[in-house]
Amino acid sequence: QVQLVESGGALVQAGGSLRLSCVASGQIKSINDMGWYRQTPEKPRDWVASLSNGGAPRYSNSVRGRFTISRDNVKNTIYLQMSNLKPDDTALYYCRYMDSESAYWGQGTQVTVSS
Repeated sequence: QVQLVESGGALVQAGGSLRLSCVASGQIKSINDMGWYRQTPEKPRDWVASLSNGGAPRYSNSVRGRFTISRDNVKNTIYLQMSNLKPDDTALYYCRYMDSESAYWGQGTQVTVSS
């Protein structure tokens, strides 16, 4: 089992910035991929960004150039630095951990961007 705890969500004005964090604990494998997804009541859960240990970051077209994903393998933590936020970025942001055998999700952290 792997447990994921997200934090950092908040209400922010358009054009502002936020940094989300996700701490993983439990049976973490040495090779894994961690990422961020987001979901609103009107849309299905969408992939935002992901980063495997030792790999290059990957971004959806909607956030590339504005968001930066990073990870601290010692702390088993990933971050999502979000800049130039737009109202369309409003969503519940979920952290996802995946290895060769399993995938786990966090409970989500709410990001609300006001216009």
